[in-house]
Amino acid sequence: MPSTLLNSQEMNRAISRIAHEILEKNHGTENLVLVGIRTRGVYLAERLRDKIAAIESTTLEMGLLDITLYRDDVGQAAQKPILKKTEIPFSLSDKKIVLCDDVLFTGRTIRAAIDGIMDFGRPACVQLAVIIDRGHRELPIRPDFVGKNIPTSRDMMVKVKFKEVDGEDKVVVHEGAS
Repeated sequence: MPSTLLNSQEMNRAISRIAHEILEKNHGTENLVLVGIRTRGVYLAERLRDKIAAIESTTLEMGLLDITLYRDDVGQAAQKPILKKTEIPFSLSDKKIVLCDDVLFTGRTIRAAIDGIMDFGRPACVQLAVIIDRGHRELPIRPDFVGKNIPTSRDMMVKVKFKEVDGEDKVVVHEGAS
């Protein structure tokens, strides 16, 4: 039976706080862009873009990144990877990029995303925003902006649900799932 870690209101508050922290750390929106990692990182990036627009009365540029071909396990799967579209219609050179994802676990997804970003130019910096940081890093990667830190065991499964794709906003954990 899954346990709820964040309900809709708590998730909304966390995203609002992250938006404010992004603005504070970057001293506003100048040269700031959002890049969402497909799939659920895109929904976080969209929500952050909307929150920042409400706060600053300006809309940040936003890109969507598919990391499939940058994964370090892409050749190990029995089936061919399913590619989704990367959409970054602007230069990332000299931009302050906030990379967005739902859950930070081992760090391998973020490493792949950074590799993908570098194919689009040399950013001024790359920052990381996640809803959940669950620990168990295999690479030296840490988030700059976190909705909630959740200590988990490696065999737990954490799922961030967005109403855009899941019909509801919440974060759940399944015990003993892989």
